[in-house]
Amino acid sequence: MNHESLLDKILEIADIAGEKVMAIYQTDFEVETKEDNSPITEADIASHHVIVDGLKALTPDIPILSEESANAPWEERKNWDRFWLVDPIDGTKDFTNRTGEFTVNIALIENGEPVMGVVTAPALNEAYWGIKGQGAWKREADGSTRKLQVVNPPEAIRTVASKNHLNQETRDFIDQLGNHELVQAGSSLKFCRIAEGKADIYPRLGPTCEWDTGAAHAVLVAAGGKVNQLDGTPLAYGKEHVLNPYFVASGDWY
Repeated sequence: MNHESLLDKILEIADIAGEKVMAIYQTDFEVETKEDNSPITEADIASHHVIVDGLKALTPDIPILSEESANAPWEERKNWDRFWLVDPIDGTKDFTNRTGEFTVNIALIENGEPVMGVVTAPALNEAYWGIKGQGAWKREADGSTRKLQVVNPPEAIRTVASKNHLNQETRDFIDQLGNHELVQAGSSLKFCRIAEGKADIYPRLGPTCEWDTGAAHAVLVAAGGKVNQLDGTPLAYGKEHVLNPYFVASGDWY
């Protein structure tokens, strides 16, 4: 599969979804609660439909796993060696709190590995994308584009953490790094900050699902970084249970 030939279309789909999201973001939207007590808005659903419809039209033979339609049985999913992994809005709390730090995420998974990812931050007017072995890029708010590359950390390791999920285990991990500076970021932007050299490490010692991480994982790896479980093995996708184990995202120095 020629991933590069798909990239512009995937970015276009994400941008259209972002426009739908922003139209709702600027209204007095309602927030509902899913069975797992996580928030959901009409923006999540609108983004989901734009992305799924766009992907089905673009690649009808590739199955899709989206957070808002995560009901494909394992007996079916276990045979997927390639699939789209979608989070229509990552950081719904950032959306409902109007911080602007929420993202639209589309990843292509092949044999358990994210090989292409697009992450857009509609409220910030930013976009990130990456292809395994070909590099990663960012589209700035002014429309300019630049290539991304992870960096070696400065004297104080810039540790990015969740504003909403900074638990004691994560604090203990951060403390053992030694001299560090805490960098706050929402949603999958935490990975992207490392990819663009604005942060160095993101330990996630708390629950996430595959769709929360797949697209930004691809961007970070394409920028020279890595996302490993605590035992040092790469974070994998297409598991029977979509809950991720604890992981650490970083540049190649860690």
